[in-house]
Amino acid sequence: MRPLAIIGPTGTGKSRLALDVAERLADEVTVEIVNADAMQLYRGMDIGTAKLPVAQRRGIAHHQLDVLDVTETATVARYQRAAAADIEAIAARGALPIVVGGSMLYIQSLLDDWSFPATDPAVRARWERRLAEIGVGALHAELARRDPAAAAAILPSDGRRTVRALEVVELTGQPFTASAPRIGVARWDTVIVGLDCETTILDERLARRTDAMFEGGLVAEVRTLLGAGLRDGVTAARALGYAQVIAALDAGGGADRLRAAREQTYAGTRRYVRRQRSWFRRDHRVRWLDATAERVVDDAVRAWRHVS
Repeated sequence: MRPLAIIGPTGTGKSRLALDVAERLADEVTVEIVNADAMQLYRGMDIGTAKLPVAQRRGIAHHQLDVLDVTETATVARYQRAAAADIEAIAARGALPIVVGGSMLYIQSLLDDWSFPATDPAVRARWERRLAEIGVGALHAELARRDPAAAAAILPSDGRRTVRALEVVELTGQPFTASAPRIGVARWDTVIVGLDCETTILDERLARRTDAMFEGGLVAEVRTLLGAGLRDGVTAARALGYAQVIAALDAGGGADRLRAAREQTYAGTRRYVRRQRSWFRRDHRVRWLDATAERVVDDAVRAWRHVS
């Protein structure tokens, strides 16, 4: 039972497509979904990650959702091990695993069985001191000079992954992404479908999505998570939307600050989409589908059947 992966930029409708495909195939095979969105790993981070509520999952089993507290650090290596175990268990049950998400390094680590470089505490500590001295933006710019491909895949606000990439570059003398395997046959012969649409259409979707998050209680969600230790989290506190709301609340939480946080979240999401597109378009295995096409479900099922 070859898995199906549905990947692509934020806001293209990957979760909905996965559910529609699962329902289309319901008479033939049981489908279980494996999340590949790093921030949806966190319990309580629901509104800002557009996580599907349980009631909207149509009775389909989902894995790798709500598996971490916001004080825990999400890592690509941990995700790779856990998601791979889920996929193999699902297939062993005779069911179809569908991997869904847009976190670039998480998806590549899973589908290409990435072997992770060793770490050196002294080297890492030196880069962490550098981060504290110059800030995440300047350190990310330094990474961009040394390894543009790694910088393109790592958010400029993500100090932890920036430090890790610089550590690997120093230890290996090679780009961070050089530690990834060359793109060949996807692990488990996974069929990879990419979902995208015209930029003007996606920009409109992202604007509506951002507005819906803020109007649907994102600020209240952040306040609740701050009480659960969100500020202490290395990864969760830097998520798009959450980082901007935290900054606004720290500045007083007035209407103007929160309005700016909304605008910054939208702008940051658009920048992230550009990085996702650049990363995913390098993968010749991806069968790209138009997210706005009426027959997108048929096209996704056809792509899976073609090699199943």
